Amino acid sequence: MIVLGIESSAHTFGVGIVTESEENFILADERIQYIPERGGIHPRESSRFLAEKAPMIIEKAFEKASLRLDNINAIAVALGPGLGPCLRVGATVARALASFLKKPLVPVNHAVAHVEIGLRMTNLRDPVIVYLSGGNTAVIAYVEKRYRVFGETLDIALGNLLDTFARETSLGPPYVVNGMHVVDRCAEGGRKFIEDFPYVVKGQDVAFSGLLTTALRAYRRGEDIHNICLTLREIAYNSVLEVAARCLMHTRKKEVMLVGGVAASPILREKFAKMVEEYSATLGVVPPQYAVDNGVMIAWTGLLAYKSGVTIDLKSAFVRQRWRIDEVEIPWR
Repeated sequence: MIVLGIESSAHTFGVGIVTESEENFILADERIQYIPERGGIHPRESSRFLAEKAPMIIEKAFEKASLRLDNINAIAVALGPGLGPCLRVGATVARALASFLKKPLVPVNHAVAHVEIGLRMTNLRDPVIVYLSGGNTAVIAYVEKRYRVFGETLDIALGNLLDTFARETSLGPPYVVNGMHVVDRCAEGGRKFIEDFPYVVKGQDVAFSGLLTTALRAYRRGEDIHNICLTLREIAYNSVLEVAARCLMHTRKKEVMLVGGVAASPILREKFAKMVEEYSATLGVVPPQYAVDNGVMIAWTGLLAYKSGVTIDLKSAFVRQRWRIDEVEIPWR
């Protein structure tokens, strides 16, 4: 079985083609990313960029896989969560391909896809999942046919915190260079912690908006940017570490998996490696190339879903910007 996957939830148009093979299951992985010249991602501008580049990326994926269009068994597409205009680009392309090729269309939740590609890459079986990205921060575990959210951000996501601070202080874009966020890089020059930065953990939930406001105020009053980044990073990362450890004890699981774009941070990985050692657990981290948004994760999750009988009528394949991971049934587990 061969499945094509399309990802376009934010700034990346990704096309992946995968097969059931135990080894070398990735036949193609092509992607392109919209990077604004200044400021953050504007959904309309990003969607225009993705729409312009989509045909080229699809063509490159089929060339890489040495396949014809009719070799595909099914087409999977991320229908949410994400930015509406961007999601609609992928949905439109996927519906068109499915209609033209007369192939089944498989709806994929973007967050579930991050988890499933993580399980495939790390070979973990039943971990506590720490999902960290620009738009999501959550601690998740599989219970009774769903990925249940045990804790999440109460306001902004960890990736949003880092990107917004970098943007407001002219550290970025680009925000990530060779896997290191610019805030991580800046923090390496820090020499002391700044007092009175808020650390907000409520049960297994976290909050970052107050931390962002405090960090920006410190910047505007002339505090050393390296010390600000060090304080911001340590508080943000350690709060995530705390709720992950709490979930590990709550669920009594023995594995922890880091997924999402922020999971590419080597600083964060090192912290989690020390944490799991303390709790006699195993850590799995998705390779940086697949921790960020990509078409392979959509294709792989689509393959699992399609084998379990999950498809959607073309007329019903509309996007859901706030499609939560715990709303999705997981029949393949």
